[in-house]
Parts: sequence; C-alpha cells; structure tokens
Amino acid sequence: MTRSGRAGRPLGRITRGTTNINRLRRVDRAMAGDRRVRAALDVPQPLAVDLGYGGRPDTAVEMAHRLRAVVPGLSLVGLEIDPDRIVEPRDGVRFALGGFELAGLRPNLVRAFNVLRQYDEAEVDEAWAQMRSALAPGGLIVEGTCDEIGRRHCWVLLDADGPVELTLCWSPTHSDRPSDLAPRLPKALIHRNVPGELVHDLLVAADRAWDRAAGQAAFGPRDRWRVALGMLADDGVPVVVPRGRRVDNMLTVPWSAVHPS
Repeated sequence: MTRSGRAGRPLGRITRGTTNINRLRRVDRAMAGDRRVRAALDVPQPLAVDLGYGGRPDTAVEMAHRLRAVVPGLSLVGLEIDPDRIVEPRDGVRFALGGFELAGLRPNLVRAFNVLRQYDEAEVDEAWAQMRSALAPGGLIVEGTCDEIGRRHCWVLLDADGPVELTLCWSPTHSDRPSDLAPRLPKALIHRNVPGELVHDLLVAADRAWDRAAGQAAFGPRDRWRVALGMLADDGVPVVVPRGRRVDNMLTVPWSAVHPS
C-alpha cells in the first residue's frame, strides 16, 4: 500500500493537498468537547499531530488554537509527506516531513482528515495499523473526511485496538437530511453505502427518523434533529445522545453498528 523504501522514508504518498481556512472547525469543536480526547491529552507533555495538513498550514494552526482552549500546554506538529509543503513554525506549531509512521513521534492524539479519501479502500486497515502502532499509551486517532468548505464531516475514532465509533457531523442549515453526508463517509465506509451493509441501514434509519420529526421543523433543524435522534434511540439504534444544545447536528454510533460486512 504505502511506500516505505529506504529507512526513515515517510509512509504514504503525496495527495492533492487542497485545504481551506476553517474547513475543519466541526471536527476541532468535537475533539475539544470530547472527554476521551481530553483524557488522552491529560498527560505532562501532551502532543497532537495533524497528519496531511495540505498545501497550507492553516488547519493545523486552527486545531492547535481550539485544543489549547481546553489543553493549554498542548504541543502540535503538522506532518506532510510532500517536502515542498513544509513551512517554518508559526503560532506555536511546528511542521515536519512525515506520513503514516508519524515521523517517529509518539502523539497522544492524531487528526488525519481528507488523507485516506485519496487511497483505495483496501489500503485503509494498513494505514490505520501504522498510525495506531505509533500512538502513545492511551492515544486516539480521528480519521475522516469533510466537504470543501467544512459543512459536512464524517470521521472514525480509533484507539490502539482499532476503530471505536463513527460520527457524522453537519451544519444544521446546509443539509436537507442525514443521508446527504453519504459522499463524505470515511474511505472505510464510503463504498459500503449499499443495501445489505450496516452503514446503509443507519442512513436509511436516520432519514426515516428525520422525516418522522417533520413536525419539529418550525423550531429549526437543530431541534428537529434532536427529536429525530431520540426516535432513533427509541427504535434501538445504538446512537450517542449528547447532553445540552450543540452548534452542529451529530450522529455517533459504535463501530460495531456500521462495520463493513
């Protein structure tokens, strides 16, 4: 799958590197608010890695800013496999050459967004394993995909043992229904949105609950989704029902609920 070649050579291959300012704000907000992420970073010298930050370092700097709001002592390193994209340190973030081997670092948190989307599905497990093997004890990986301006995000949370859960996260005012996120599913699932696969069943159930909650539309898409999410839970779908109000609509389920057949 990935190029290893000579010792010390980054694992992976150069991707398009397209990015936009504020593109990854939704996943950043979710990470900063996740007690498991905060627990993983609750160490004397917490280290996070933004893997594959792309043609500009903006999203890495933004990630550091948002996470430091809850983990003030955080160090963040942006890794890119393309040497031409490495820039000088800025805003307390440094940048280095690296791929799925994570440049020999032992991070407590890795964000790898819009990287594996440009690989084949058969390459995902090996890339996951390479990143997982480089984690510090108790470390986590957030691997996923979003649209070009960051209105729709999908990601898998992984720990050292493998995938833990899937999250779909979207702007309430820019998506008509949950299944609109299907084109942004992580590479491990994007080709599985077909009848007979669990992730397809989840999206069908989410759309059905959304339709049943149409009576809440007058109160806005956030309230409508809150009711729809409760309906999914009542129907036995193992969704995570968050407490309190949120800026984004979110659908989170255990990996066992969407694992490819």
